[in-house]
Amino acid sequence: MRANRPAALVFILITLLIDVMGLGLIIPVFPNLIKLLSGSETAGAQMLGIFTAVYAVMQFIFAPILGALSDRYGRRPVLLLSLLGVGLDYLLLYFAPSLGWLFVGRVIAGITGASITVANAYVADVTKPEDRARNFGLVGATFGVGFILGPALGGLLGNLDLRLPFAFAAGLSLLNAAYGYFVLPESVTAQTRGKALGREVFNPLAPLRDLGRYPLVRNLALTFVLIGLAQQVIFSTWVLFTESVLNWTPAQNGVALAVVGLLSAITQALLVAPAMRLLGERGAIFAGLTLGTVQYVVLGAARSGAMLYGSILVGSLAGIGGPAIQGLISRSVDAREQGRVQGALASVNSLVGVVGPLAATWIFAYFNRPDADPRIPGAAFYMAAVFSLLGTILAGVVLRRMPAAMRGKAPTPDA
Repeated sequence: MRANRPAALVFILITLLIDVMGLGLIIPVFPNLIKLLSGSETAGAQMLGIFTAVYAVMQFIFAPILGALSDRYGRRPVLLLSLLGVGLDYLLLYFAPSLGWLFVGRVIAGITGASITVANAYVADVTKPEDRARNFGLVGATFGVGFILGPALGGLLGNLDLRLPFAFAAGLSLLNAAYGYFVLPESVTAQTRGKALGREVFNPLAPLRDLGRYPLVRNLALTFVLIGLAQQVIFSTWVLFTESVLNWTPAQNGVALAVVGLLSAITQALLVAPAMRLLGERGAIFAGLTLGTVQYVVLGAARSGAMLYGSILVGSLAGIGGPAIQGLISRSVDAREQGRVQGALASVNSLVGVVGPLAATWIFAYFNRPDADPRIPGAAFYMAAVFSLLGTILAGVVLRRMPAAMRGKAPTPDA
């Protein structure tokens, strides 16, 4: 079964929607489950960072492997196995009686959580180079819709039973695997199938070498690291911050995250294309990164729901940069290596995901402990703003020096 381009894009967007809904369901309640099993808020914050780092280590090791496997054997089987593994992980989290079981669950999730990486390669497979920024915007909009439905439902279910969202997410993910099995076509053709895999695919450092073969990706590597570190702060400390500083409940967090999803979907679906026309590709990237920096500053200073929602608005507008940079990178990569390079980018993000959550949660715990002097509730977000500002400056330098030839066609990798 081979992919018809428009139909295949619809299939993968539906698959992503269900996948993101499952992820969003547990966001409002997972930190509370860790705190419950840890015994205190401070210990829970530190353990959350450790669990997030464990997930990132597994992603670092396995995302490039799964990306390379999808180049060689097809996106469809790798994606389906990933979805199945995520569903089983949610079941394990639902029944977990101790932190040790949660640790095992995070290991499984990290190994099988490559569905986003493979999905990005899938979108590149079925999209013309000139349409990729727009279609990656649709991917972002799908994420937004998933985060409208998932966290809101997860917050409501979490108010009834802390573990109920995990059971619901498990059912959703297993249903998604079944959906993909029956309707998702393969996007890799005989012409775009990757080369036979050697032992180097199991070398966790090989992806960094692969990225180095593409000048644009190589030059943006440090920007990816810095922006990734900033984003990890939000992923790791959002719920900790809102519950500690604003006294929010899981339901309130669910609603706020649903608003994040709604505004993100609007931005990705309706504003990316106009921003590209008005600002150009490089301008959209720079504007998005700059707005991201402003978001972290506002979020760190938030002491009311209104101010936090203001940071959400700014952050949603920052979403114009992501599809533009994703489209630019995918055009610079050979069609036979989309999965490998997407996996390599995920590997870099995973390295960031080891350091970022640990730094963010420990800084949050240090500046919010009962005897902290001074007490700075938003310290972790201010750290994120510094990372984001540095990444934005570096991206501006790289994009200004980018050869004109790389703006409209996909060059071959360096030898």
